[in-house]
Amino acid sequence: MACFLVSAAEAVVVTAVEKAEEKKEAKALEGSAVSTIEAANEKAIIPFSRKLKWLSWMLWGGVLLLAFEHVWHGEVVPWFPFLTAMSDQASTAEMLQEIATVGVGMAALITLVWVGICMVADSIVKRARMMEPT
Repeated sequence: MACFLVSAAEAVVVTAVEKAEEKKEAKALEGSAVSTIEAANEKAIIPFSRKLKWLSWMLWGGVLLLAFEHVWHGEVVPWFPFLTAMSDQASTAEMLQEIATVGVGMAALITLVWVGICMVADSIVKRARMMEPT
């Protein structure tokens, strides 16, 4: 019904943090002539802002797919109150239960998968750094 709203809220927060992190990384490199990506390549690390961008894309992609699916099934409509489940109290309670269980579960799973992706990417970069000639 509205489980995608949890991922949408997380995506908004992650996107805001990502933009702040990009500014912070750019400010740290302000005096140098290299970009954030070039500096990260020299140090053989993946910038945190790039990792946050991965999570952001994963979340926004899921939100768009789920929103489309809910529109397709008539659960989201273009007129107020936008969610058909908000038409009566029983449906609203069921919707809130779904948001609390399915929505939070999906958002947590996406975040856990992202953590795993970051760990694998860091280990690959670390291994590449160890294997390069000095």
